[in-house]
Amino acid sequence: MQTNIIKLSAPIFTALFVLALAFAFADFTILSLKAWIFVSIFAALVVGLILEPLPPAFIGVIAIAVAVLFKVGPAKSAAADANISSAAAINWGLTGFSNAVVWLIFASFMIGIGYANSGLGKRIALLLVKKLGKSTLGLGYAIAFADLILAPFIPSNAARSGGTIYPIATSIPAMFDSFPDKNPRKIGSYLAWVSLATTCISSSIFLTGQAPNPLALNLVSSAGVKVVDWMGWFLAFLPVGIILFAITPLLTYFIYPPEIKGSPEITKWASDELDKIGKITTKEIIMLCISIAALILWIGSKAFSINATTTAILVIIAMILCKIISWQDFLANKPAWNVLTWFATLVTMAGGLKNVGFLDYLSKNTESLLVHLQPTLALMILLVVFCLLRYFFASGTAYVTAVAGVFATMATKITGFSPEFTMIFLLAPMGMISVLTPYGTGHSPIWFASGYIKGSDFWRLGAIFGLIYFIIYVLIAYPYLSFIQKYIF
Repeated sequence: MQTNIIKLSAPIFTALFVLALAFAFADFTILSLKAWIFVSIFAALVVGLILEPLPPAFIGVIAIAVAVLFKVGPAKSAAADANISSAAAINWGLTGFSNAVVWLIFASFMIGIGYANSGLGKRIALLLVKKLGKSTLGLGYAIAFADLILAPFIPSNAARSGGTIYPIATSIPAMFDSFPDKNPRKIGSYLAWVSLATTCISSSIFLTGQAPNPLALNLVSSAGVKVVDWMGWFLAFLPVGIILFAITPLLTYFIYPPEIKGSPEITKWASDELDKIGKITTKEIIMLCISIAALILWIGSKAFSINATTTAILVIIAMILCKIISWQDFLANKPAWNVLTWFATLVTMAGGLKNVGFLDYLSKNTESLLVHLQPTLALMILLVVFCLLRYFFASGTAYVTAVAGVFATMATKITGFSPEFTMIFLLAPMGMISVLTPYGTGHSPIWFASGYIKGSDFWRLGAIFGLIYFIIYVLIAYPYLSFIQKYIF
């Protein structure tokens, strides 16, 4: 009870602290009091998202309501003599609900239901286990491939890894007397870490691999920096993604080795499970065709002149008409509606930072920190800071909301690199670096709670893999993005 009161009080005290600093040190002729009021609300929002004394989406609604009440956030609302009507304030407060990226994320959650209802996701995973599961290393690659196939279509890594991969991967260790509290290192620990780490990689490979990716691009775009499309993101991370995807099960095999190196029992179990679910159904075939069509339209969005969100909505319509999901499934998908509310409020609040002039103010005050540094050094410093900040956030969404706009502003101050190059260099590894902590992204707590990896091992492995991933990313992505940037923007 006392802990919850502290968590509830922390955002309020944060807002008051920011205002106190503003009154003590700020020049209101440069950035008005109204602007500082909005900044204090935004700071309270970030602290609330980190501590989560209430559901995150509800915290976002509260922040919007307070900003609307004080009539701060809309364009020109920071001016000392601004007269913002209550109608204009609430219209601004609801702008996030008309944002195409927010609806793309929402629609993608719905697509995840299609994979669950049709059984296609489970069948894909079992087929790969059957084909590759003769050795423990092969089983690691089977899990990795299953996640990779699902990643473009299911942006919730918690739903993808926790909903589809987890039930299959955790059914295997028991066959070898490997349980969280008994012989976890036989095979269970290996499977758990491979499952977690490969999902982090796939979350970076595809723009729709995790929900914070498109949200980050939207926030960066709102800050005035040009961003890539679905194909541009895919190409930006492709060589790093291929390398990391290829080595992760193998790295785990040597750094955190299983005691069992292989057994035909795994493939027999997968074969038995496939026998239980029977032959491929009409629904699965339809879902597969819809997925292929969606992927073609996402990849060729420019050629077809079809927005990615339009494609996602068409997929929902097709799934309902083909009875893959029902209208009731659509209405009852609480996680999707929760994400819609959450992201809509965050997009609005992040956009308010630019509206009130805070990002311009920040830009002027950070210019001296970066403008005199050698460009490559400045870029690498930003990347290191961007990655290390991941330790302080228990949510990829909170992380993106807090830092995307700020780093977009800093990106404009690095001489020698375009802001769009700097931001894609920073944003592309967001999924990858969530490997650092047991709380950093949606699927991490699921695998941590499985009990197969003890806490100390989780932090150690996170640091080791995070460092390896970081080094490979810098060595490969820096020269590659320097060459390819003219083709992806």
